[in-house]
Amino acid sequence: MNGQRAPWEELPAEAFEALAPHLPALTEEIIAAIRAEVPAYARPLEGAFGQAVSRGVTEALSQFADMASHPGIGREGGRRIYVALGRGEARAGRSLEALLAAYRIGARVAWRRTAEAGLAAGLAPETLVLLAEAIFAYIDELSADSAEGFAREQAERAGEADRRRAALLEVLLHEPPAAPEALAAAAEAAAWRVPERLAVVVWPADRGSRPVRRLPLGALAASLDTHVCAVVPDPGAPGRRAEVVAAVAGAPAGMGPAVDPPDAARSHRRAVAALALAEERGDAGVLLASEHRADLLGRADPTLGAEIREHRLQGLAGETDASRERLEATLLAWLRHAGDVRATASDLHVHPQTVRYRLARLRHLLGAEMDDPDARFELEFALRTAPKAR
Repeated sequence: MNGQRAPWEELPAEAFEALAPHLPALTEEIIAAIRAEVPAYARPLEGAFGQAVSRGVTEALSQFADMASHPGIGREGGRRIYVALGRGEARAGRSLEALLAAYRIGARVAWRRTAEAGLAAGLAPETLVLLAEAIFAYIDELSADSAEGFAREQAERAGEADRRRAALLEVLLHEPPAAPEALAAAAEAAAWRVPERLAVVVWPADRGSRPVRRLPLGALAASLDTHVCAVVPDPGAPGRRAEVVAAVAGAPAGMGPAVDPPDAARSHRRAVAALALAEERGDAGVLLASEHRADLLGRADPTLGAEIREHRLQGLAGETDASRERLEATLLAWLRHAGDVRATASDLHVHPQTVRYRLARLRHLLGAEMDDPDARFELEFALRTAPKAR
């Protein structure tokens, strides 16, 4: 206790002599009070549960008596019992409150009975005050031991759950697809129901796992290398997309297409590619792979778009950077709107006459490519997949 003598080590010898004969009888009284006042412990004290409670009370009184009569021996040897009690509460699925309540009740009963014995023995008031301090300080230490055990068990269980989810995710994303029996076994071990349809969502690992807690019910998530991967069940359900967007909350993320479980690896690949595109653009939020297929196709081989761009747009090489940027933006909008000048002008927020002027300039520089279907396809693909295109 921070180098200071514990309160129970300050008790005079006559106090212990007066109290020692009454300690054994306290065990049954404390257990009875705990059963009467703590609903979680109201059942018969049978089996391992009953043995743990009885041993805890008995050891608490015995340890207190030993430390009071032999100052300086410490209580390291008895800590494991109360650490184990905390672990047991976590394993049983109970909160720590029931056990801490039992400790408080035990302290109250012990103080009432020892105070009565002390008064009968004629102990001085200051000794009774010190006795009260010793009892409640001791209970505080037992409570801290059990809280430590509870936290350790929870952490270990969380770690095991994380390992099982990661193993399931590895099976789910395996290529070629894992056998149905292997997937079913991994899902059962992770307590996860395999959905009929799913989609994969990924975001950078440095953004943390906080979005996991906000994902739709039934989502499966684990860290994979440089990103966090989450499998979202039933991605086409009403409001599901909004749930995913809200969960990611501003972080760049990619979401793959909805697939059957055997195709989860494909959804994962698309999600990773969509995340890379979002990061390249500096976008925050979820980028859906199904809405950016052409961009993702271009990113699959970035040099291909550059080659097409260089070949088809070589006529613009002599333009200034500003002029070339305007002409390329106009050409892309015109191609996207199938040659509709007014729609192009509206998209660019310019006058239709401005569009006509720029198109005339483009025809002068590019010639017949403006009317060749194959050239127009390649032009639109190259412009859409250009690094600065939006």
